[in-house]
Amino acid sequence: MTTKKADALILFVTFCWGSSYLFMKEGLGSLGPYNLIALRFGLAFLAAALFLGRRLHITKEALQCGFVLGLLIFLGFAALTAGLQSTTTSNAGFLVSLMVVFIPLIEAVCFGKRLSLPVLGGISLAVLGIAFLTLQGGLHLNPGDILCLLSAFFNAVQVLYVTRTLQKADALTLGVLQLGFAGLLAGGASLLLETPQLPASAMGWASILYLGLICSAFGFMAQIIAQKYTSPERVGILFCLEPVFAASLGVLCLGEHFGLGSLIGASLVLAGVIISSRTSEPEAEAHIE
Repeated sequence: MTTKKADALILFVTFCWGSSYLFMKEGLGSLGPYNLIALRFGLAFLAAALFLGRRLHITKEALQCGFVLGLLIFLGFAALTAGLQSTTTSNAGFLVSLMVVFIPLIEAVCFGKRLSLPVLGGISLAVLGIAFLTLQGGLHLNPGDILCLLSAFFNAVQVLYVTRTLQKADALTLGVLQLGFAGLLAGGASLLLETPQLPASAMGWASILYLGLICSAFGFMAQIIAQKYTSPERVGILFCLEPVFAASLGVLCLGEHFGLGSLIGASLVLAGVIISSRTSEPEAEAHIE
């Protein structure tokens, strides 16, 4: 595979992840949030496990690490899915992309890693962008926006945990196990807090199949394959287009309002994410949707 083809594949995966907000919004029309997450990641686990088969190397360490990763993914998607019920796909896409900004902040607080000037500049731009995106109705945050920020935080913790566990277990095995545990935890939450059900419409089934097979199972494996033929920096920059795709589809398909204030805020967040991602190359490799 050439570098151009690898970049094109990463770009397509990024588009799929950007479009996932639209399909999650659609799925929430007939399913509870935990029910939706359980179906999405349960299906993704089955597809990935069947595809990889004997290439999986399941050990005690892999199961332990996979459970922690699955828990973090579950928490991140639970916050995102709940947030989408009271915010736009446009806001969600840009707010969740702040994972790249949270990564150096968490490293600074928990591991004493010094923040560089570019990172500080990126964080400042992102915070200003959040204000434009979320505070247009006054000095208060929409609950959905807060939940999307919480999702970005859990995603950042998940990425950092991945980088510290790859020495203990096979990367592909961890990737599959985390999907399975995320689906299992969501299924348990759905049994306790909701009435689990299957999609009742063709569009509901289409949303689940797209989220599970394309966004999660295919997206993860395609990312792993493509990253062998391109640089981490290029991957990080391409990932930054995810919220752009999310916002564009929200406006085109759902008719969401995206005025001047939102455009300024989105541009500032995107600039902050790009600046931060260019100084966080190792972590960009571990991003999974």
